[in-house]
Amino acid sequence: MTTTTNRHQLLIDGKWVDALDGATIDTVNPSTGEKLAELAAATTSDVDLAVDAARRAFDSGPWRRMPAEERARIMHRFADLIEANADELALIDTKDCGKPYSFIRDIDLPNMSDLVRYMAGWATKLEGRTIPLSRQQPGDYLSYTRRQPIGVVAQVIPWNGAALAATWKLAPALAAGCTVVLKPAELASLAPIRIAELAMEAGFPDGVVNLVTGTGTDAGAPLVAHPRVDKVAFTGSVGTGKSIVAAAAQNLTKMTLELGGKSPVVIYDDADLDLAVDGALAAVLYAQGEACTAGSRLYVQRAIVDEVKERIVNAVPRINLGDSAQRDVMVGPMISDQQRSKVVSFVDGALEQGADVLVGGTQVHKPGYFLAPTVLSGVTDTMTVAREEIFGPVVSVMPFDDEAEVIARANNTTYGLAAGVWTSNIGRAHRYADAVNAGAVWVNCYNVFDAALPFGGFKHSGWGKEMGGEALDSYLQSKAVTVSMA
Repeated sequence: MTTTTNRHQLLIDGKWVDALDGATIDTVNPSTGEKLAELAAATTSDVDLAVDAARRAFDSGPWRRMPAEERARIMHRFADLIEANADELALIDTKDCGKPYSFIRDIDLPNMSDLVRYMAGWATKLEGRTIPLSRQQPGDYLSYTRRQPIGVVAQVIPWNGAALAATWKLAPALAAGCTVVLKPAELASLAPIRIAELAMEAGFPDGVVNLVTGTGTDAGAPLVAHPRVDKVAFTGSVGTGKSIVAAAAQNLTKMTLELGGKSPVVIYDDADLDLAVDGALAAVLYAQGEACTAGSRLYVQRAIVDEVKERIVNAVPRINLGDSAQRDVMVGPMISDQQRSKVVSFVDGALEQGADVLVGGTQVHKPGYFLAPTVLSGVTDTMTVAREEIFGPVVSVMPFDDEAEVIARANNTTYGLAAGVWTSNIGRAHRYADAVNAGAVWVNCYNVFDAALPFGGFKHSGWGKEMGGEALDSYLQSKAVTVSMA
């Protein structure tokens, strides 16, 4: 086990160990502001040991050479353990990151076990193909391709929904036959630690799954820049993503990035407003807006904008805000007081630029880092609040007149992660889905995920995909083999 008096260690080469210098950092429950546990604070020396373990496990260990069916069997055991421990995992994660328990238990955990099983199924289906050579006589050569694991993967995940993020990263890499060093965010590492325990219990060989906790500076930076890492998979902010790209470029390390978003949500005047208003609020308030897909730009056709505002003003006060571990809570705390202050500064800046608060906008004075759901009016597309990712429970309601206008405005952003639209016109829905520059588009729904659906953004929202068969592509490399038949 990793804990002694609530002190958590690093997982390196199948063993739970303290950081070499014995240093620790604290993790805090954002619902109460109270200390939850101590985490081992890894530094460069610890990262070296973790990468070396993953390197040995890949180069000379059994994982990549194991029959695919056996690799899949271990992954299925891993999925079973996630499912069997779902209540515990949800409680750990909600106390650590503040995402409401009901969302983690009812949405994230089923997605996690489903994804591991889905990827386990791919382990036996990583096929190459034979290719006839166009300039040679038939039968002179046999040419074929093989899809092989890329190697040692550094996976750096965020604090918002850490259990889900860890599983999204681990499952395709393990199915491909890679070995992993996982670096959770220092603000929310407890669920990934428990997931790593379950991975060991499932039977992954030593060194296949390693985990280092600590700060981004001391543990994350040396990991992504490590010369013995073959690939980096990162989820987080655009700014940090750019820094990681620069660091990994020194070694030409391959990379996938799942970055931020500024997702547009559109409500047309023919939409079912009962569904659309509830759906649009859920799009931005899911995980109190601490989600990369948060629908923080709400475009409403002008003929119905006043009615939508009225419905929102009536609906928001009825949303239950409180301790994230309570089953009926829909909006939990911000991850930290610093994050809450950052979100408040976006609201204050919008007000200084001429926006108005329709509802919310106040810090809730109770233990923990709470901010009331906030709806802004009078926002223009040029305001900071409409252009930058907020990562909090704040949405701007903006009117539009016609289809061409709203598509142009929706696309007027450096981001391209997700988008939503509510309309009863099927042609309009498909035109929007085709024209909007986003990797995920939801029509009359929002935040619908499935293990088989690829997820990843356009433009500054990232490179590559999570989930679906496409996620495996970034953990595999194709080798062409040609044999003379002479």
